[in-house]
Amino acid sequence: MEIVKKYFGDTLTARQLEQFEAMRGLYAEWNAKINVISRKDFDSLYLKHILHSLAIARVCRFEAGARILDVGCGGGFPSVPLAVMFPEAQITAADSIGKKIKVVEEVSRGLGLTNLRAVNARVESIEGKFDYVVSRAVAVTSSLMQWTWGKIERGEGKGTLPNGMLLLKGGDLAEELALARHKFDIYPIKNIFDEEFFAEKVVVYGRK
Repeated sequence: MEIVKKYFGDTLTARQLEQFEAMRGLYAEWNAKINVISRKDFDSLYLKHILHSLAIARVCRFEAGARILDVGCGGGFPSVPLAVMFPEAQITAADSIGKKIKVVEEVSRGLGLTNLRAVNARVESIEGKFDYVVSRAVAVTSSLMQWTWGKIERGEGKGTLPNGMLLLKGGDLAEELALARHKFDIYPIKNIFDEEFFAEKVVVYGRK
């Protein structure tokens, strides 16, 4: 929790601090029932999952009414931390694995989130338009674009970046992004957070 306060403490309300604090207990409870976070990683929940998710918040601040789709949300990353950070945004967390969505639903309920909708479905079947698509280590960029690009509404949107895609990725992405045949901006997370864990991790942004 201290690592979240380190980077965001001066911008969070008392309610948001309570919610971030409560995440550890809620995820511990539900991860014991439905294992969605590896046990070796759980001790680093705030660094490897929560803070990592919040790198998106440093690249793009979502405004009230922003519609965000988290593709392959797993246990709720980045959607749950983003829902706490941006309580007036509307976030849809989608995953095809029902037990993962169960965790997202229960953690969201425990945190009192009213702006997050968890959907057990393949993302291709989700209807509606979104301002932003977010994702963490789910699939190659070309596949994500194939599944979701048509769901992103073109425009300036409701955030500090125009509508588009914000992906948490790592490693050498040159070939992957070339295959996607689109212009992307790369934001190294090491320029956002100091921790060694983020040395090779980036936020990839593609404008619609």
